[in-house]
Amino acid sequence: MLVAVCWPLNWVLPGARTSYLFFPLWLGYILVVDALVQRRTGNSLWSRSRKNFVQLFFISAPVWWLFELINLRTGNWEYTGRDLFSPIAFNVLPTVSFSTVIPAVFETAALMGSFSWIERFAAGPRVPATRAVFVGLFVIGLAMLALMLLLPAIFYPFAWTSLLLIFEPINYWTGRPYFLRELREGDWRIVMSLAFGALVCGFFWEMWNYYAFPKWTYHIPGLVFFHIFEMPLLGYGGYVPFALELYALKNFICPSRPRLEN
Repeated sequence: MLVAVCWPLNWVLPGARTSYLFFPLWLGYILVVDALVQRRTGNSLWSRSRKNFVQLFFISAPVWWLFELINLRTGNWEYTGRDLFSPIAFNVLPTVSFSTVIPAVFETAALMGSFSWIERFAAGPRVPATRAVFVGLFVIGLAMLALMLLLPAIFYPFAWTSLLLIFEPINYWTGRPYFLRELREGDWRIVMSLAFGALVCGFFWEMWNYYAFPKWTYHIPGLVFFHIFEMPLLGYGGYVPFALELYALKNFICPSRPRLEN
């Protein structure tokens, strides 16, 4: 019902409708996907723990604000209609909207993981997860972050990889969950579920944004061709490491629960 009502209203109402309709629209999406997962597997993020389900929303908002902070340097996207809001309203309303990012990606990843074809990735290439590997990843992540901040016009793609390479080793060193644990055994199911889940979410994010207002638009050097909605085609590739960054950041902030399950 939320999707059926908020989707058309988000596209046709006059004024700054998306500021108020983004959250209920995406909440509707999250609940629909959770119900599909429950139907297909017999359990879901909601049914396993309502407390942990709600917790994802509180984790999501500050995590996305971290990317907004990075965007102050890279300038890869901007929001139209910003001048219509007071500074307080412009920070409060987006925070509510940002709270849906991680729940949407995790729910869609759980849905992807419910299909039989994802089992093909249960016995893939083994990735070494040694102390030396984690040190190397951490150093590379810091170098990527530094390059992105120093030369954002060239190294802006590192926004979607540097935090992953920094926080995955931190999670390992501090005893938190990390996805290289599964890759060490050749189990790529969680990684692939997150990747496909993020691509599905990316499609809906961009589609629902296209006729929205306020909306985001992109400024991506070198990729200003062949757009699907506002996003250049190659830009969708950034959703894959972005999902893994969300997973690593969520494990850092809240290592115990909720977890994705194979």
